[in-house]
Amino acid sequence: MLDDLLKRGREGFGGGGGGGGSGGGMPGGADARALWPIALAIIAILWVALTSFHRVGPQERGVVLMLGKYSRTLSPGIGLTLPSPLETVETVDVEEIRTIDIGSIAGNDENLVITGDQNIIDLAYSVRWNIKDAELYKFQIANPDTTIQEVANSAMRAVLATVSLTDALGAGRTTIEQQVEQRMQDILDGYRAGVKVQGIAIKQADPPASVNDAFKEVSAAKQTAETYLNQARAYAQQLNARAEGEAAAFDKVYEQYRLAPGVTRRRMYYETMESVLADVDKTVVETGNVTPYLPLPEIKRRAQQSAAQKGGE
Repeated sequence: MLDDLLKRGREGFGGGGGGGGSGGGMPGGADARALWPIALAIIAILWVALTSFHRVGPQERGVVLMLGKYSRTLSPGIGLTLPSPLETVETVDVEEIRTIDIGSIAGNDENLVITGDQNIIDLAYSVRWNIKDAELYKFQIANPDTTIQEVANSAMRAVLATVSLTDALGAGRTTIEQQVEQRMQDILDGYRAGVKVQGIAIKQADPPASVNDAFKEVSAAKQTAETYLNQARAYAQQLNARAEGEAAAFDKVYEQYRLAPGVTRRRMYYETMESVLADVDKTVVETGNVTPYLPLPEIKRRAQQSAAQKGGE
């Protein structure tokens, strides 16, 4: 429609020259001049409609700028502003989870960090974050990605300076990640960065490549020492259990001895002699100078051999 109006206007302005007389051109020029205000009005309406109504998605927020200065934030839906350039809108996705990787898993770029026990590890980890305040995110810090990376480095080094190498290599990773996340959030809130830290994930925690072989040898020696310590503890527990059992048995014997000393003493004598003389050759001496020899061990061995032969058949 606008093109048609402009075309008709051009034709009206050119109509007087093509007619060969001044009287024929006057009506066409008057019609063209009458159409120009309509055309300008349509252009103004379209300009207002296109620059004053803004659609903001469910995951977005619309930051409204009035002459370059922050004015307000539009919620999801259709928002109305003054036409451009009086007011402009910048949409920001506040639910997108962004990730920053720090360090190199491939080992090409070492990220060396010192632990609390004066050891050095090569660390690689990632930071997940999103925007929680569109206004602060757009206007409070100049370079959000760089700021978040530097804050993550600072927080990670501060936390690792309080833990041991063993914890950093695996035993305490979960605790380290939680502490770094909390420390980062506190720092970013102090900066009023408008950022929410969603999580820290340690992907690599290894000794530096130059000392990796020596570290493996030390780790193997520690594991061997731990194995020996475990064996010693197990043996000590066995001895302790045996001693406790013997003490309990002694208490029972003592209780019987206290009730009947003579009987108990004789029974203990017989049991002791039985255990001592069970596997030795014995000579039984009787009264009247008769000394018969009883080869009890030989008889016992023959009986065992006979039983074994019968079992084999």
